[in-house]
Amino acid sequence: MNISMVNTHAENLNLRDFLPTSGQATLDERVLAFQQFLSDLDSRGHLLYRRQICSAPDREVIVNDPLTGTRGPMLMFGSNNYLGLATHPHVRERVLSAIERFGTGLGGPPLLNGYTDLHAELETALSTLKNSEDSLLFPCGFNATMGWLTALVQPNDVFFFDEYNHASLHQGMQLLKCRKIPFRHNDLNDLQRKLTGYAPPGTSSWIMVEGVYSMDGDLAPLPELASLAHTYTSRLVVDDAHGTGVLGANGSGTVAHFGIEGVYLHVGTFSKSLAATGGFISGPGDVISYLRFMSPQYMFSASLPPLLIATVLGGLEVIRNEPERRNRLHTNVAYLINRLSMFGIQVASQSGIVPVRLPGQGRARELALAIHQRGIFLNAIEYPAVAYDQERLRISVMATHTTADLDQLVQVLVDVLAL
Repeated sequence: MNISMVNTHAENLNLRDFLPTSGQATLDERVLAFQQFLSDLDSRGHLLYRRQICSAPDREVIVNDPLTGTRGPMLMFGSNNYLGLATHPHVRERVLSAIERFGTGLGGPPLLNGYTDLHAELETALSTLKNSEDSLLFPCGFNATMGWLTALVQPNDVFFFDEYNHASLHQGMQLLKCRKIPFRHNDLNDLQRKLTGYAPPGTSSWIMVEGVYSMDGDLAPLPELASLAHTYTSRLVVDDAHGTGVLGANGSGTVAHFGIEGVYLHVGTFSKSLAATGGFISGPGDVISYLRFMSPQYMFSASLPPLLIATVLGGLEVIRNEPERRNRLHTNVAYLINRLSMFGIQVASQSGIVPVRLPGQGRARELALAIHQRGIFLNAIEYPAVAYDQERLRISVMATHTTADLDQLVQVLVDVLAL
């Protein structure tokens, strides 16, 4: 990083300019430059991160506006609360009951004093959901990914991964000593070429993909991936953070949506459709048992508090008993896509995520400001969440959105994209 950037107009900068690998700047110099970068964004109204939400994450939220200093309503299109479970009465009752019985926290890791009958109940429920033998709970989805990587992947293995996989995978891979081979997003031919070249018979190998990709809303071609994994005797792992609860029979996820077998591990999170926090892994019983004692992210983390476990259990019960919520979500997505297409805005999605790609580069912050000022809360995505030249508006649709909500969003997007 060139330190002269401190005196450069920060609007031209990007978060990648502050990576520690960018040049020879000292920590103090990087921090100083970054503070100027943030200050410049703030002065332009482009620092729309950490907006304070003062209500439940429903279709409409109350927001402390950082631009005006006032508090008011906004339509929420930035939350992964796809099914609206964060405010569901049954979920709330489950949580209140758990607090009455267990209090707020357990004060220990799961292998010692942090394991209750609620935790056991949730492990069983997740195993049923994912058609697996057993399940393991983690403090967050990030830890779940790190947890199986560090415990299971060996130095002599070969690890194949879709280039669009989540940041948790890329962080976890930094701890791996094995050979790591990326393949182009959803490109089966590229993966097969690399499997042929780097995973000859007898090689222990892994294939890691996401069921639903979080920035594009598209699905992994799981039937073909499962076939390749079988052909090359590779273990297929699916991170289904955005598919669980949304796709498949009973909200079982993307694997159930395709009706396939042969997935070695299912990785997930409670922070999307289940409206809580935490992560999990489902898979063969002996592997899950091994992870309980070999995954440091599991062993040395405090156990999820019972109130969160109850939140997830309540959410799973609603997903099972109210399939109309899932249907409503997909109806809303289809309606939004159709309405946008009527105005020449071409988007596609098979999930609750609808990305609007932006032409050119460097417009995300300006458009996000205009959308915010029109009462719509959604997320403009730039590097490092996506590639440097792949900026987009990421719309998160919920089952609780009304047709009027979607129409208002469409009108705002049409107006703003014409600027």
